[in-house]
Amino acid sequence: MAKKKDGKWIAGAIKHPGALHKELGVKQGEKIPAKKLEAATHSKNPTERKRANLAETLKGFHKKGKK
Repeated sequence: MAKKKDGKWIAGAIKHPGALHKELGVKQGEKIPAKKLEAATHSKNPTERKRANLAETLKGFHKKGKK
């Protein structure tokens, strides 16, 4: 995968917003439970596994209020 020069790789990585919620049966706007997300990272479905791994990665980026 080629890197974007403008540094906005997240926007390019999220092709179908809300798809992981739909696959896991979680309503849009609600948080995906940690156990469901962990189970999805070990799924046999490669698309679901990739989306779950990206969600795990993005979860670590949220550092509101920290300096």
